[in-house]
Parts: sequence; C-alpha cells; structure tokens
Amino acid sequence: MKDVLAAWRIPFAIHYRQIPLISKVFSGLLLACLLSPALALAQAADTPRDAALTSAPATGEENTVVTSSGLLKTIRSQVKQSAVLQDRYNRIVRNPISPPDTRSPRATLGSFLLIMDETNRLWLDTRDRYLASNDLQLNPEELENVAKVSALIDKASETLDLSDIPASSREKTSIELVLQLQEILDRIYLPELVEIPGVGVGAVRTKEQATTQAKWTIPGTSLTIAQQTEGPRQGEYLFTAASVDRIPNDYVTLAGLPIIADNTEDTYLYYIYTPGNLIPPQWYELILDGPDWLMWPFAGQTVWQWIGLVLLVVVLLAAMTVYVRWNARRAVPLGLARRQLRSIVPPLLLLLSVKLAEYICNQQFNITGSVMFFVSTLGSLVFWATSAWLTYQVLQLIYICTVHNQSLSQTSLDASLLQTGFRALSFGVSILVLGYGATQIGIPIYGVIAGLGVGGLAIALAAQPTLENFIGGLILYADGIVRVGEFCSFDDLAGTVEEIGIRSTRIRALDQTLITVANADLSKRKIINYSKRGAFMFRHRVRLRYDTPSETLKTITADVHRYLAAHERVREKPLRVRLVEYGEFSIVIDIYANISAGSMDQYVAVQEELLYEIRAVIEANGAGFAIPSSTVYLAQDGGVAAGT
Repeated sequence: MKDVLAAWRIPFAIHYRQIPLISKVFSGLLLACLLSPALALAQAADTPRDAALTSAPATGEENTVVTSSGLLKTIRSQVKQSAVLQDRYNRIVRNPISPPDTRSPRATLGSFLLIMDETNRLWLDTRDRYLASNDLQLNPEELENVAKVSALIDKASETLDLSDIPASSREKTSIELVLQLQEILDRIYLPELVEIPGVGVGAVRTKEQATTQAKWTIPGTSLTIAQQTEGPRQGEYLFTAASVDRIPNDYVTLAGLPIIADNTEDTYLYYIYTPGNLIPPQWYELILDGPDWLMWPFAGQTVWQWIGLVLLVVVLLAAMTVYVRWNARRAVPLGLARRQLRSIVPPLLLLLSVKLAEYICNQQFNITGSVMFFVSTLGSLVFWATSAWLTYQVLQLIYICTVHNQSLSQTSLDASLLQTGFRALSFGVSILVLGYGATQIGIPIYGVIAGLGVGGLAIALAAQPTLENFIGGLILYADGIVRVGEFCSFDDLAGTVEEIGIRSTRIRALDQTLITVANADLSKRKIINYSKRGAFMFRHRVRLRYDTPSETLKTITADVHRYLAAHERVREKPLRVRLVEYGEFSIVIDIYANISAGSMDQYVAVQEELLYEIRAVIEANGAGFAIPSSTVYLAQDGGVAAGT
C-alpha cells in the first residue's frame, strides 16, 4: 500500500508546480490509467517500493548510504574532534560574509547541508516565536534573525552555478532553488562522507586529497558538482548550471515522496504559499481564518495571491490613468525650464510605481515561480526603459539650466549646436542605460550589437533621408552659414532662425509664422544672411523744391556731409552727399553712407536719428521738400472769323 500512497502524493506535487493546466489534466489521466496496476501490484507483493533514490540498498559496506541528517551527524562528529575544524565550521555557518567551502565536491555538499540546517533551525524558531507572540511587528531580535536567515540562504546559493539565470530575477529564483535542492536531498539517500571525493568542510587538504576529480554526481541523480574552469569562480566546485536547471523538475518528481531526513516540514511549500519575507505577517491569520478556497493552489500560487496580484495591477493602472488625465488638464508653464521639469515627473512616478509593485509582490504577497519570473522581468523591462527616459529628460533639463542661464555668455557658444550636442549626448547615455538594463534582464546585448552589423546596410538605406538631413545640419554648422537668432532669406523665404536641429531648421517669418525646412534642402539653397553684414547701408534721396537757390543747395549738401562725417555710427568710407538729378518736380540730392550697427533694431534707431537731423538741416537753410505736382497752362483760342 505504500506504492498507492506514494502515487496519491504525485498529483499534489504536480499541482504545486507552475506548469500549464493542460499538463496537469494529462498527468491526472495518466495517473488514473496507472493506478489500477499499482493497486494490483501492491496487493500481490507485500514488499516496499524499490527506488534508487528513496530506498537504501542492502548490499555491502562500500555501498552504504545515509540520509542528509545522517551525513550532517557525521560532519558534526568530525568537527567536534578538532578545534580548528570547529572554528572553520563556525565561520561558515555563523559568519554572514564568510563564503562556503567549495574546494571539493565533499566540501561543497557539506557546506550546503550545514548552512541549510542552521537556516532551518533559525528560520522556524523565529517564525514560531513571532506567531505565538501576536505582535504586529517583528522585534529587533527577530529582525536580526530574519536577516541572518536571508544571508545564510544567499550563502547556500553560492554553491550553485547561477550564471544562466537573469540578474533581474536571480535573487528570488536562488531562494527557491536552494529550498528545492534541500527538499530533494531530504528525500533521497546520500553516500557516506568518505565516499564523496575531495577534502571535507573546513579540513586541511592532505597529499592524498591534493588531486580531486573534475566532477562528481550524486549517485542515482543527475545532480553534478563540477569544478569551474573559467569565470570569477574558477577552480571552485559548484552544482553545475545543468543541475541547477534540473532542480525544479527533480523536486516535482520527489515532492510526493516522504521526507526521510529528520526534517518534517517542506520549507519550500511553506515559503511559496505564505506572504512576507520568510516570516508571514500577522494579517496572514485573516487569510487562514477565511474561506478554504483562498489557500487553494493554482498555477504555482494560492488563490489569495492571485487576487492580490490582480488588485495591485488594477490599482496601479487606475492611479496612472487618473494622473494622466489630471496632468492633461493642467495649464502648460510658460518657462522652458518649468516645462522640462514637469516632463521629468511622469518617468519618476513610473519608476516609483514599479518599485512599489516589486516590493508588494516580493515582500508582501511573496509571488514565486514562473509568475515571479514574468513579473520581475516585466518590471525590470519597464524600470530600465523608464530609467533611460528619465536620463534623457534630466540631461535636457541640465542643458536648459546651463545654456539659458543669464550668467553665461549667450554668444560664447552656438546655442543651437550646443542643444544638438546635448540631445545627441542624452540619447547616447539613454541607450547605454537601456543596454545595461537589457543585460540585467538576460538579453545578450553584445550579441544584438554584433547582429546590427548584418542589418546595418538595410538600416542605412532606410535612414538615408535622415542621414542626409543630419549631414546637411553639420554642413550648416561647419561652414557657419547661419546661426540661431540671425535674419536670413532663403530663395522665397525670409525670417529669423530659431533652431537648427538634427533633421530640420525652424525659421520665424516676419509675419510670425513658423517655417520648417529640412537641413539637406536648406544647405542647397541660396542663403542671404543679413545678420552677418559688416555694416548697414544708409541710402536716401532727398527731393527739394525747384525754387531753392543754388547757394542754398550747396550749403545743405555741405552741412549734411559734415554732420554724417562727425557721427560715431557713420563710417568714413563710403560717404557721399551729392546733387544727382533734376527731376520732374524736384531737385534730387543722393545721400549714401554705411552705418555700424549690431542688429537691425539698432540700425533702424540710428537711421531714424540721421533722418531727423537731415530734415533739420534742410529746414534751417530755408528750404523745403518738394511735393509731386504738375503745372497746367490755360490759353484762350481766338475762334473762327464770322462769315467764313
């Protein structure tokens, strides 16, 4: 009947694992087909089930096997015989930062068993004391014990090769693997300590133990401890990556079998089905006192964990929706720095939301298994993508605060070039942050970069217009054709350059409309840059009345020339004030000079001043401006003689 009882445990073991529902149904049907022969076999033979893993062989002394508890007793008995071993044992078990002994397969397996034995003792004692106290919070001693348990589990995970597990989920996954490996070892028979190759835990290596085989497999299993041949832990003996990958499946196989070691509780099942960080909080009692279906396992989690996870997602989505709608209704700040500062808030809030969800899932709901892997991977993806977004926005804010700072010279650097450089820098740093995040998730970013070489040609062809515009912008910068703030004309366009971007240039026309021209197109046009003029031309024609005497004309031209020559803004050459024409209704005096001015506004102000003074000179000499007019001569016709 032991075979029957063992068979009945298999559905629960399958149910505890995170496997698809179809696989569970298939396993149940398969069990039903096999159950009848098992009953017949159990009734026909009154002998225990002969299993390589769970039954001790009854052969000679060389094949003597023990349980994990028996192996621990042997190790402790050796430790008590030597003060040196006792000291090394205490360092391994009680010193949180002391690494496990991984000098040989025997040392690695022994370190794992010793560390996990101390872990279970401290963990379960702390849990029982806390739940018996009915306190809402852990006291300082209990918090210290929880920290020690976490450190011991981390130390036990150092005996495993976790290189194939993504960094984003390695912390939680390593806890599950360690607990599953412990439950596997508690359900199988292990060889005697002397049959495990290598030096023992904390022991001094002897000449006989100087050479140790490269790997060793626990008899009857696929769990292999092998020497690392490369990487930062080269030379250490660890459970191989392939063995680590098999641990969950091996646990499923053995979960329905009885624990043959001294331990009576499946700590892995307790860990995955209880909230909190190792120790369940007091509110867990409310779930235990609730309906039984809250504790039903489903897809690797209990029902209450699924409910909590769904509620968490709904609350976060609702909060983000409310914020987006509220932010859309707010007035846009007038200042550029304030607008950029507001753009930092969304990624910052998203980062806080991801961290809050991660804390609730890990520290409160204790989501585990494949669901934990999916949640942690998705959370890491959102976290690093948002971090890249936040990095770009922060660098843009730094640009705005530095370039637009009034204490800095606005003409020392080309603002547009500096803005483009900051954008390129921000984009590059964001890509680096995103690439680092990809490595944390487990994406081989270097392989992706290498693969870009294959598709580089296609990308270059697709991005040809963008590259052409980018190169056109570089030509504008390199030649110094235009700069931000300069007034230019481009064929049929004219206006002030507001921004020269990576792809296009923005021009503010005289009617205040915004014109956007691609850099490649702009670099091919005929550009007249009025802002680069060395001086502004001052040329006007003054028309005086025909009744103005010649001496007065000479005096006016001489006085105007003298005044212009003495003005500080009028250049010495060229400077002309001459009588050039007798027009239809006026005498024309041509005034030509160059005015030094830094901008159009300054030139217009100087021109206004000169025109006022020229009028004053004309009026002071008794002359006046001619007004377009015409003279009509009237005559009387004598008519036709009478009688003709």
